[in-house]
Amino acid sequence: MLPCMPLLTAVEPAAFTIDRPQGRSDFLLVCDHASRLVPHALGSLGLDDTQLASHIAWDIGAAGVARQLSTALDATLVLQSYSRLVVDCNRPPGSATSIPTRSEHVRIAANENLTAADAAARVAEIFSPYHAAISDILEQRRVAGTRTLLVCIHSFTPVYLGQARPWKTGLMYRKDLRLGRALLELLRQDKGLHAGENEPYAISDNTDYTIPLHGEARGIPHVGIEIRQDLIADVHGQQEWATRLAHLLPIAGKGIQ
Repeated sequence: MLPCMPLLTAVEPAAFTIDRPQGRSDFLLVCDHASRLVPHALGSLGLDDTQLASHIAWDIGAAGVARQLSTALDATLVLQSYSRLVVDCNRPPGSATSIPTRSEHVRIAANENLTAADAAARVAEIFSPYHAAISDILEQRRVAGTRTLLVCIHSFTPVYLGQARPWKTGLMYRKDLRLGRALLELLRQDKGLHAGENEPYAISDNTDYTIPLHGEARGIPHVGIEIRQDLIADVHGQQEWATRLAHLLPIAGKGIQ
């Protein structure tokens, strides 16, 4: 039986962290699936250490890339602090995958048959504060007249449900093509990257939350960046991709209002 509220204790990390809050870059970076941490009250969600270290629990390497990119650009970065298996901060609350009961081949039995109070606690204590932090930063930048380009950093597993994925990176955008298309053209100059457009994932109202809410609804130029996890599993790979993006993003964003 999973506990009712409160979910997080006073000694546990907050729902989000902010790196470089005074960053001077036009870019605001966010990382929805930065961590594999599970609140103490939920134990291990019934999973073993290998499962909790795998791609089902978080976006492997994404936080490392995001932090190094934040440093390179002097950009503010908001990172989510808990596993996507607790509550997915890039899914609409109440959607089928907001609190997943299965991820790829793995059953998340501890997420089955949650009470309304238990589900609400995860949203109230983890999901909502994270998105409120992003909204607050965006509003502060709007009031100050600061130009903002939103970049969401994700990663994807090389093989999913038995299917190999050929892309080394993929960009996500839907209604606003300004930043995404410009960055895609730059990435595709390197044919070896096999950069995908809305591959292996595309944005939808059922499977995404961050870009629809903070990018599309506000009219802020944005892009979701997916990087294949085997390329950023270590510090060297993370630095390589952060360096690449730190070079290309300012070029892609030049002139966009």
